Amino acid sequence: MTAREAQRLAEFIAWGPVAFQVSRIMVKLGILEMIRDASDGMTREEVKEATGLSDYAVKCLLEGSLSIGTLLIDPETERYTISKTGWFLLNDPATRVNLDFNHDVNYEGMFHLEEALKDGYPAGLKHFGDWPTVYEGLSSLPENVQKAWFGFDHFYSDSSFPEALKIIFDEHRVRSLYDVGGNTGKWALRCVDYDDEVTVTILDLPQQIALMEENVKGKPGAERIAGYGINLLDPQLAFPKREGGLDAIWMSQFLDCFSMEQIVSILKRATAAMTADTRLYIMETLWDRQRFEPAAFCLTMTSFYFTCIANGNSKMYNTEDLEKCISEAGLEIERIYDNLGQGHSIVVCRLSQ
Repeated sequence: MTAREAQRLAEFIAWGPVAFQVSRIMVKLGILEMIRDASDGMTREEVKEATGLSDYAVKCLLEGSLSIGTLLIDPETERYTISKTGWFLLNDPATRVNLDFNHDVNYEGMFHLEEALKDGYPAGLKHFGDWPTVYEGLSSLPENVQKAWFGFDHFYSDSSFPEALKIIFDEHRVRSLYDVGGNTGKWALRCVDYDDEVTVTILDLPQQIALMEENVKGKPGAERIAGYGINLLDPQLAFPKREGGLDAIWMSQFLDCFSMEQIVSILKRATAAMTADTRLYIMETLWDRQRFEPAAFCLTMTSFYFTCIANGNSKMYNTEDLEKCISEAGLEIERIYDNLGQGHSIVVCRLSQ
């Protein structure tokens, strides 16, 4: 960077909260979309007429967007057009999901990030309620917050499911599978739909198992999905042993919800339920294995959601972190599949030889 470029980035960081809200409003009110769809752009007056906003409000938004870099202006005609950055803000699905997630889930709570980092608990969560972690309070969060949370969670996992299913069932021929932290049963339903022989057991909190059973009821293959209620953070509670052995244990976007010490505890209990023929599949967005820098940026920033909102002690891990946990649990990495969907990796583990 030149000195001027570096200074601009420094100021962009300083005014980041304002730039975020201006850009979010430009998307929410449809102004960016209108300007994009206008063949030769729009004047300020045309935007004012189309939105019903005051000239003052429109002028502030358009000038702010020029400085942010989401709009361009022709100095002769004074017509605004959308920039490449504005186009991505409007059209890139990942960016839209991140925008909603940061506004509805993170924004107000992030005021307490310093407290969370110093004290090791999700200090920003008190904005929503008095829970030790966000997971206990998910069902009680406001509807718009739940929508943004699940939209963020499912967007990243769902994009990887098609490739993951091929790895699990076409390459490895799995017939029995534990889905650890299976939540609503979304992955389990995909499994029984993809393969008509597999049986899936979801391991999760008892209250989550009840929600899962209601969600899968009556759907194709539901009779091959079972639930096992367990507090996965209780080191005294063992994974169930499957008679006849177990082909696979699946953990998707799960381990990033825990500290490294907790991950080792979970993996040790998974190890106790495995045989030499069982494989453990860990699907995560490891920030050091991303093809493009913007993805790594998004993931390292997501760590602060875990710090401040989710639980206070987990993050988006890198390969070194995960390898350390896997080794301490008595496992070894057999293979890693990279670049699935929105930057996922599947780490295939077996019992240490």
